[in-house]
Amino acid sequence: MPSKEKEEGRSTALRAFGVLEYVVKAGAPVSLDEATQACALPKATVFRILGMLHDADLLQRDPLSKRYVIGPRMSQLAIDALQHSMLRAQCQTVLQQLVDEIEESCNLTMLDGNEVLYVARVETTLPLRLHLDPGTRVPLHCTASGKLFLCHMSREQIVRLLGHGELKRYTERTITDLDQLIEHLRVVRRTGIGTHDSELFEASVAVAVPVVDSSGRIYAAVAMHAPSARMNIEQALQHAPALRRAADAIAAILLPAGGSETPGARRRKAAKAA
Repeated sequence: MPSKEKEEGRSTALRAFGVLEYVVKAGAPVSLDEATQACALPKATVFRILGMLHDADLLQRDPLSKRYVIGPRMSQLAIDALQHSMLRAQCQTVLQQLVDEIEESCNLTMLDGNEVLYVARVETTLPLRLHLDPGTRVPLHCTASGKLFLCHMSREQIVRLLGHGELKRYTERTITDLDQLIEHLRVVRRTGIGTHDSELFEASVAVAVPVVDSSGRIYAAVAMHAPSARMNIEQALQHAPALRRAADAIAAILLPAGGSETPGARRRKAAKAA
């Protein structure tokens, strides 16, 4: 039979994992009181666990609000787990089917800190293309996926990620004014589609749609890229239904805990909430 010390160690580990899981799924900075109530543990225990997770860089603490968010080590662990799991291979298959259908490069992205991370990507076989490897990171404010991740954030959250000053310009089309960007994000939130029209890379267009969880939170994004010489933004938007089908398929792979609610229903819930 397990010793008392082993049982206590396992209990402590499971409690710590439960607190970490709550912060990861919260989707917003978490206070000590919120974590205590959600995890149904003594406040002193939660305080000790949060401190331990913070010391291990699994969580970070906002210096102003004193609330907890995902730390760099946790973020990297999640990315590494996905990169080396069978789930990524399944997502890659979905992307390949999407590329076969629309004949343009497609990728799966996630939010990582203040950047967009390419988790998986399949390139078109057409000779004119923009080659980007998995692991590539791009800015939030001037990419189709990045705008999706930003569109459900408050102004305060956006400023925390992008800063107070003028946003970095990459091309003549880059939105550099924060107020103008926030106005543009209202459109993205209403339509559920992020766009890029030569804002980061010259002479290229992109369209992205969200992968959402059971609560309607944007978990990832599926996007397509094409050179402007072959497609304009209006033509790219015509591929949104195919992108949404792929996003639903990837949601079913990555988020099986959504129960009987279909990915399409979750996406519609997210659109309605917006």
